Amino acid sequence: MNSGVLYVVSAPAGCGKGTILQTVLKNNDNLYYSVSATTRNPRPGEIDGVNYCFHTKEEFKKLINNNDVLEYAEFCDNYYGTPRKPVEEKLSEGYDVILEIETNGAMQVKKNFSDAVMIFILPPSVGELRRRLNKRGTESAEIIEKRLGEAVREIKCAKNYDYIMINAELEKAITDFEAIITASKLTNIKNSNKIEEVLNNA
Repeated sequence: MNSGVLYVVSAPAGCGKGTILQTVLKNNDNLYYSVSATTRNPRPGEIDGVNYCFHTKEEFKKLINNNDVLEYAEFCDNYYGTPRKPVEEKLSEGYDVILEIETNGAMQVKKNFSDAVMIFILPPSVGELRRRLNKRGTESAEIIEKRLGEAVREIKCAKNYDYIMINAELEKAITDFEAIITASKLTNIKNSNKIEEVLNNA
Protein backbone atom coordinates (compact mmCIF):
# COMPACT_ATOMS: atom_id res chain seq x y z
CA MET A 1 0.00 0.00 0.00
CA ASN A 2 1.32 3.44 -0.92
CA SER A 3 1.62 5.91 1.93
CA GLY A 4 -0.65 8.92 1.90
CA VAL A 5 0.19 12.53 1.10
CA LEU A 6 0.71 15.01 3.93
CA TYR A 7 -0.81 18.44 3.26
CA VAL A 8 0.35 21.27 5.51
CA VAL A 9 -2.06 24.20 5.43
CA SER A 10 -1.36 27.60 6.97
CA ALA A 11 -3.26 30.89 6.97
CA PRO A 12 -3.70 33.84 9.31
CA ALA A 13 -6.63 33.59 11.72
CA GLY A 14 -9.80 34.83 10.02
CA CYS A 15 -8.82 33.74 6.48
CA GLY A 16 -11.61 31.18 6.35
CA LYS A 17 -9.36 28.16 6.07
CA GLY A 18 -11.63 26.17 8.37
CA THR A 19 -14.62 26.67 6.08
CA ILE A 20 -12.58 25.71 3.03
CA LEU A 21 -11.23 22.57 4.68
CA GLN A 22 -14.65 21.53 5.96
CA THR A 23 -15.98 21.36 2.39
CA VAL A 24 -12.84 19.77 0.94
CA LEU A 25 -12.94 17.03 3.58
CA LYS A 26 -16.61 16.41 2.85
CA ASN A 27 -15.84 16.05 -0.88
CA ASN A 28 -12.84 13.70 -0.45
CA ASP A 29 -13.26 10.40 1.41
CA ASN A 30 -9.54 9.64 1.56
CA LEU A 31 -8.65 12.81 3.48
CA TYR A 32 -8.02 12.72 7.22
CA TYR A 33 -8.01 15.96 9.21
CA SER A 34 -5.41 15.99 11.96
CA VAL A 35 -6.97 17.48 15.08
CA SER A 36 -4.49 19.85 16.72
CA ALA A 37 -3.87 20.02 20.44
CA THR A 38 -4.06 23.29 22.36
CA THR A 39 -4.09 24.73 25.84
CA ARG A 40 -6.48 27.58 25.03
CA ASN A 41 -10.07 27.47 26.28
CA PRO A 42 -12.74 26.14 23.91
CA ARG A 43 -14.76 28.74 22.00
CA PRO A 44 -18.58 28.48 22.00
CA GLY A 45 -19.62 25.39 20.05
CA GLU A 46 -16.15 23.82 19.90
CA ILE A 47 -15.95 20.12 20.81
CA ASP A 48 -12.97 18.40 22.41
CA GLY A 49 -11.44 15.92 19.96
CA VAL A 50 -13.28 17.44 17.00
CA ASN A 51 -12.15 21.07 16.73
CA TYR A 52 -9.13 20.68 19.01
CA CYS A 53 -7.81 18.30 21.62
CA PHE A 54 -7.89 20.56 24.67
CA HIS A 55 -5.15 20.10 27.29
CA THR A 56 -3.86 21.84 30.36
CA LYS A 57 -0.39 23.37 30.05
CA GLU A 58 0.98 20.62 32.29
CA GLU A 59 -0.48 17.93 30.02
CA PHE A 60 0.89 19.63 26.90
CA LYS A 61 4.39 19.94 28.34
CA LYS A 62 4.30 16.19 29.03
CA LEU A 63 3.45 15.56 25.34
CA ILE A 64 6.45 17.69 24.33
CA ASN A 65 8.81 15.89 26.71
CA ASN A 66 7.65 12.48 25.41
CA ASN A 67 8.14 13.54 21.75
CA ASP A 68 4.43 12.93 21.17
CA VAL A 69 3.94 16.07 19.03
CA LEU A 70 5.23 16.58 15.49
CA GLU A 71 5.45 20.32 16.07
CA TYR A 72 4.34 22.89 18.58
CA ALA A 73 4.35 26.61 19.17
CA GLU A 74 3.26 29.12 21.79
CA PHE A 75 0.95 31.98 20.78
CA CYS A 76 -1.10 34.38 22.89
CA ASP A 77 0.10 32.55 26.03
CA ASN A 78 -1.18 29.17 24.82
CA TYR A 79 0.44 26.10 23.29
CA TYR A 80 -0.65 24.64 19.94
CA GLY A 81 0.69 21.43 18.42
CA THR A 82 0.13 18.32 16.29
CA PRO A 83 -0.18 14.89 17.95
CA ARG A 84 2.31 12.55 16.25
CA LYS A 85 0.70 9.11 16.48
CA PRO A 86 -2.57 9.61 14.53
CA VAL A 87 -0.78 11.39 11.66
CA GLU A 88 1.81 8.66 11.19
CA GLU A 89 -0.81 5.92 11.49
CA LYS A 90 -3.13 7.42 8.89
CA LEU A 91 -0.31 8.06 6.40
CA SER A 92 0.88 4.46 6.73
CA GLU A 93 -2.69 3.28 6.08
CA GLY A 94 -2.73 5.18 2.78
CA TYR A 95 -4.86 8.12 3.89
CA ASP A 96 -3.97 11.67 2.91
CA VAL A 97 -3.59 13.85 5.99
CA ILE A 98 -4.27 17.57 6.37
CA LEU A 99 -2.43 19.54 9.04
CA GLU A 100 -3.91 22.99 9.68
CA ILE A 101 -1.06 24.73 11.51
CA GLU A 102 0.78 28.05 11.80
CA THR A 103 3.96 28.84 9.90
CA ASN A 104 6.58 28.01 12.55
CA GLY A 105 5.01 24.60 13.09
CA ALA A 106 4.71 24.08 9.35
CA MET A 107 8.44 24.55 8.90
CA GLN A 108 9.09 22.08 11.74
CA VAL A 109 6.94 19.49 9.95
CA LYS A 110 8.65 20.19 6.61
CA LYS A 111 12.00 19.18 8.14
CA ASN A 112 10.58 15.77 9.10
CA PHE A 113 8.41 15.26 5.99
CA SER A 114 10.37 16.61 3.02
CA ASP A 115 7.66 15.53 0.56
CA ALA A 116 4.84 17.29 2.41
CA VAL A 117 2.69 19.52 0.19
CA MET A 118 2.76 23.04 1.66
CA ILE A 119 -0.31 25.26 1.07
CA PHE A 120 -0.73 28.86 2.22
CA ILE A 121 -4.14 30.62 2.15
CA LEU A 122 -4.02 34.42 1.89
CA PRO A 123 -6.78 36.92 2.73
CA PRO A 124 -7.69 39.41 -0.04
CA SER A 125 -6.04 42.12 2.08
CA VAL A 126 -5.02 42.89 5.67
CA GLY A 127 -7.95 45.32 5.86
CA GLU A 128 -10.41 42.57 4.93
CA LEU A 129 -8.79 40.29 7.48
CA ARG A 130 -9.37 42.91 10.19
CA ARG A 131 -13.02 43.14 9.15
CA ARG A 132 -13.47 39.36 9.36
CA LEU A 133 -11.84 39.13 12.79
CA ASN A 134 -14.05 41.92 14.13
CA LYS A 135 -17.13 40.24 12.67
CA ARG A 136 -16.37 36.99 14.55
CA GLY A 137 -16.87 38.83 17.83
CA THR A 138 -14.96 36.22 19.84
CA GLU A 139 -11.92 38.25 20.86
CA SER A 140 -11.05 41.63 22.36
CA ALA A 141 -9.73 44.51 20.26
CA GLU A 142 -6.31 44.00 21.84
CA ILE A 143 -6.19 40.32 20.82
CA ILE A 144 -7.39 41.17 17.31
CA GLU A 145 -4.56 43.67 16.85
CA LYS A 146 -2.10 41.08 18.14
CA ARG A 147 -3.49 38.56 15.64
CA LEU A 148 -3.17 41.08 12.81
CA GLY A 149 0.47 41.67 13.70
CA GLU A 150 1.03 37.93 13.66
CA ALA A 151 -0.86 37.69 10.35
CA VAL A 152 1.56 40.10 8.68
CA ARG A 153 4.48 38.00 9.92
CA GLU A 154 2.86 34.79 8.66
CA ILE A 155 2.01 36.25 5.25
CA LYS A 156 5.68 37.11 4.76
CA CYS A 157 6.42 33.38 5.28
CA ALA A 158 4.10 32.33 2.43
CA LYS A 159 7.05 32.33 0.01
CA ASN A 160 8.29 29.15 1.73
CA TYR A 161 5.20 27.19 0.64
CA ASP A 162 4.61 25.16 -2.52
CA TYR A 163 1.19 26.65 -3.28
CA ILE A 164 -0.31 30.07 -2.50
CA MET A 165 -4.04 30.76 -2.91
CA ILE A 166 -6.36 33.63 -1.97
CA ASN A 167 -9.71 33.18 -0.24
CA ALA A 168 -11.65 36.09 -1.69
CA GLU A 169 -14.62 34.03 -2.85
CA LEU A 170 -15.36 30.76 -1.08
CA GLU A 171 -16.39 28.55 -4.00
CA LYS A 172 -13.32 29.50 -6.03
CA ALA A 173 -11.07 28.92 -3.02
CA ILE A 174 -12.51 25.42 -2.59
CA THR A 175 -11.96 24.70 -6.30
CA ASP A 176 -8.38 25.99 -6.06
CA PHE A 177 -7.64 23.82 -3.03
CA GLU A 178 -8.99 20.68 -4.70
CA ALA A 179 -6.96 21.50 -7.82
CA ILE A 180 -3.83 21.47 -5.65
CA ILE A 181 -4.77 18.02 -4.33
CA THR A 182 -5.21 16.76 -7.89
CA ALA A 183 -1.91 18.30 -9.01
CA SER A 184 -0.04 16.74 -6.06
CA LYS A 185 -1.25 13.29 -7.16
CA LEU A 186 0.11 13.73 -10.69
CA THR A 187 3.75 14.53 -9.94
CA ASN A 188 6.56 12.50 -11.45
CA ILE A 189 7.60 11.25 -8.00
CA LYS A 190 4.12 9.87 -7.29
CA ASN A 191 3.71 8.28 -10.74
CA SER A 192 7.15 7.13 -11.91
CA ASN A 193 6.09 3.48 -11.55
CA LYS A 194 3.21 4.05 -13.98
CA ILE A 195 5.66 4.73 -16.82
CA GLU A 196 6.97 1.17 -16.60
CA GLU A 197 3.44 -0.18 -16.22
CA VAL A 198 2.42 1.46 -19.51
CA LEU A 199 5.56 0.31 -21.32
CA ASN A 200 5.18 -3.27 -20.08
CA ASN A 201 1.51 -3.46 -21.08
CA ALA A 202 2.06 -3.71 -24.84
